[in-house]
Amino acid sequence: MDISTLYACYQRCSTVVTDSRESVPQSLFFALKSHHDNGNRYAAAALSAGASFAIVDEKKYAVDERYLLVDDVLTALQQLAAHHRQQMAIPVIGITGTNGKTTTKELIAAVLSGTFTTLYTEGNKNNHIGVPLTLLRLTADHQAAVVEMGANHLREIADLCEIVAPDFGIITNVGEAHLEGFGSLDGVLEAKGALYRYIRQHQGNIFRNADNRHLAGISSGIREITYGQRREQADVSGQIVSDAPFITLSWHSARFNVSGETVHTHFWGSHNAENVLAAIAVGLYFGIDPQTICRRIESYIPQNNRSACLKTATNTLYLDAYNANPASMEAAIRSFKTMPVTNKTLILGEMLELGIQSEEKHNTIAALIRQLNFERVYLVGEAFASVAGAPFHTFPDVETLQQFLQTHPITDSAILIKGSRGVALEKAVAWL
Repeated sequence: MDISTLYACYQRCSTVVTDSRESVPQSLFFALKSHHDNGNRYAAAALSAGASFAIVDEKKYAVDERYLLVDDVLTALQQLAAHHRQQMAIPVIGITGTNGKTTTKELIAAVLSGTFTTLYTEGNKNNHIGVPLTLLRLTADHQAAVVEMGANHLREIADLCEIVAPDFGIITNVGEAHLEGFGSLDGVLEAKGALYRYIRQHQGNIFRNADNRHLAGISSGIREITYGQRREQADVSGQIVSDAPFITLSWHSARFNVSGETVHTHFWGSHNAENVLAAIAVGLYFGIDPQTICRRIESYIPQNNRSACLKTATNTLYLDAYNANPASMEAAIRSFKTMPVTNKTLILGEMLELGIQSEEKHNTIAALIRQLNFERVYLVGEAFASVAGAPFHTFPDVETLQQFLQTHPITDSAILIKGSRGVALEKAVAWL
């Protein structure tokens, strides 16, 4: 089936779904396959639930004109999204990076949305399926789009750029993550740098984190707006003036003629300063006045277990249990150490997808904890099993930690909870 025919069918539908249980009248169902299931099997159910069309790639399922047969359903989804994006003459901001992608995306969307009708990635739907689905939500009413792009192997960002066709790019930072797929930090830089290469080739603009030394070396030849905490090196610069418990930044911009502003956030940890500054830089570039930018950032409250501060009956929890890699883990631990709170406790989950470097990276984190003299440390996951010893308590999984906390409660403490999503450390919150 050619793209024009598929696009005509898409235009007759109100929404796109990949789960037959989410089918509604006038929806377009894509029968995606996975390692353990075949979406073609659910095409009939989607149509029975009201879908107008079902995209399938096995001929035996295409029994009438409502079934649209393609060579490969995933490829069709991606090609449709790329074609649809090309029909929309609006600024599209593509965001990738090792850490802070989702937070930066959310803040930029918060800053832009009050001025422009803005589409942005829901949650962390930032992969080869989530990105096309995001773009297919674009309508003629949208005036801007903010699209998060994640990756765990070398070609993924390059492929996503061909779908998203971003006019503006942000690589939040580059550090060690998904080493199983990238192999090394150089591999991470090569993969994430695909966004800059696309922007350079298409004469776009980037917002560059001037505090991340890796990014300067790959940004030559691109129009840029820089941001960071070193005043002399960035177009938009800011410094943390308070972190008790949330960070407050004082910021200014000679380039945009802003002499001095203060923004009070709902984020804990100095590592979030770069995410806030990125949103400020984008807002200024798009003509939003400084006071409005500050007000919109101040009204944003973190969700989804990211940089959230929770008060329980006896403790204050600094919850960042959505993701973890060596760079983000170190940043969170160092930020927590400097915070003006007492009785600090660490509950850390293992860092996944590090491949053969996993043992080395977990031992490095253990050495950092010892160096910073934390008194109470709870480590969860098999990758931490080899770093036992005072002051460490180790647990194979979060359920074992829960059982321990029932008989050994933690009280009157400030607790950092940080780990990879697969560890599900948020399950321990009920016992804290």
